[in-house]
Amino acid sequence: MGEGGTRRSRAWFGRLDKNGFIHRSWMKNQGFPDHLFDGRPVIGIANTYSELTPCNAHFRELVEWVKRGVYEAGGFPVEFPVFSNGESNLRPTSMLYRNLAAMTVEEAIRGNPVDGVVLCTGCDKTTPALLMGAASCDVPAIVLSGGPMLSGNYHGRPIGSGTDLFKFAEAVKAGTMTLSEFLEAESCMSRSAGHCMTMGTASTMNALAEAMGLSLPHSAMIPAVDSRRRANAYLTGMRAVAIVKEDLRVSKILTRAAFENAIRACAALGGSTNAVIHLLAIAGRVGVSLTLDDWDRLGRGVPTLVDLMPSGRFLAEDFFYAGGLPAVLRRLGEHGFLHKDALTINGRTIWENVADAPCWNEEVVRPWDRPLLAEGGIVVLRGNLAPHGAVLKPSAASPRLLRHTGRAVVFENIEHYRARIEDPALDVDESSVLVLKNCGPKGYPGMAEVGNMGLPPKLLRRGITDMVRVSDARMSGTAYGTVVLHVAPEAAVGGPLALVRDGDLVELDVPARKLQLHVDEEELARRRTAWTPPPPAMDSGYWRLFHDHVLQANEGCDFDFLRGCRGAAPPRDSH
Repeated sequence: MGEGGTRRSRAWFGRLDKNGFIHRSWMKNQGFPDHLFDGRPVIGIANTYSELTPCNAHFRELVEWVKRGVYEAGGFPVEFPVFSNGESNLRPTSMLYRNLAAMTVEEAIRGNPVDGVVLCTGCDKTTPALLMGAASCDVPAIVLSGGPMLSGNYHGRPIGSGTDLFKFAEAVKAGTMTLSEFLEAESCMSRSAGHCMTMGTASTMNALAEAMGLSLPHSAMIPAVDSRRRANAYLTGMRAVAIVKEDLRVSKILTRAAFENAIRACAALGGSTNAVIHLLAIAGRVGVSLTLDDWDRLGRGVPTLVDLMPSGRFLAEDFFYAGGLPAVLRRLGEHGFLHKDALTINGRTIWENVADAPCWNEEVVRPWDRPLLAEGGIVVLRGNLAPHGAVLKPSAASPRLLRHTGRAVVFENIEHYRARIEDPALDVDESSVLVLKNCGPKGYPGMAEVGNMGLPPKLLRRGITDMVRVSDARMSGTAYGTVVLHVAPEAAVGGPLALVRDGDLVELDVPARKLQLHVDEEELARRRTAWTPPPPAMDSGYWRLFHDHVLQANEGCDFDFLRGCRGAAPPRDSH
């Protein structure tokens, strides 16, 4: 509620009875004095810190700066942990646990005496998970990104998280890089706290949180170890108190206009295809109608302006020094691709925040008339192979392959791919289309980042660096190539992808937005009759819950029972 209203925390701390005694007394065992329970805003700090989530491992320190800001603004900060779904260690894929993390955030907010929250985001799935959980509760919430790590450097040249890893791995297979050189690059790539410094999913989602107005200007791209990141955390804590007093809830920020701004920002950034799934899920939680086709429609005409790996040359540190996201948003606004009156978390409109934003390096943030790619965005493909849609990122693809028809080389699952891809006898050439099945939301489960299949070593040794690849999986935002992803419906639920066989002709036509399997309907009907669904990977526990309730990629892969905002009224008194 606003300054004069009754805050949620008063249902716990404002009572002069047995229950109030319990809530205040037990909190006091940590040393909190009486006056902190006098009605001031209680700010929950949702901390995704974990040593198993390296991108977010510095939040233990960063949160202390948030607390300083909360105290200065007259609030009462209380830190709580949420499930930390880190990308680099969590198996079989962190995407499997995005919804679980969102549930922990939602229930922690709903069940505890907090009036507003600071969402500590960073690694890929932590950002959408925290936004989904907070949106379901519709409390005042502000995002604090942990920031990207410093640029990698190997043998005197910059290297980027993931992007160069994929290149190095292929180079080893091709025989152009030794194993010792490959291992040497490990320490050269990840050399400070922070998330990937390429425009992978982490950088993309934290930038889109800023583009939607949920974090302070410049928040997304300040390097994790830059002193300005600590100052940003301090100011975020201060602003968290203010948004409670102003009753600036998530739903007032996450409007249709905010999502449209984010989609266009993603196009200008050369952002990750994973953003498609995450924004669809967040929109579903807050009750905004957003579809897969909105991504294609809104992205048309928007050039890719940021020359950043994997689409370009530079890294997040360079992007921040060049002016960061505000410089990009200003360019979008100047050319009619920004809803300028969209409200942001600092109480100002997005245009008020960025109208005067400078650009200090036009090699990194390109002028509108000299873009990295004239038509950026995420392409949505349809056809008999993807009746509910599939996506492709043009800025990461090879122009020569955007119109291509080739023979399918089919892998029934990721294990089949691994067993087959290095076989010298594999019937494959550079014109083939690699097709991977059963790696979607239910099939993997969790829709792993395996869609950017490595090429057959025998072709790598001939200098082939890209082929058309099609799957119901995702790919890392740091990856590149002519890769068709998120094919829906997925193979595991009987989508047409399940029916593809070796030698079938697959047509990709990006300008026409088409993905077509050239097999007649009678033959497909025969194959469908013979098809049987694969069994769930696990018949109990969270995996079974996921399998039974996850939606398809074109709907955001949320659970069917979590769509919509449920509010955050105080729960029943249990004492």
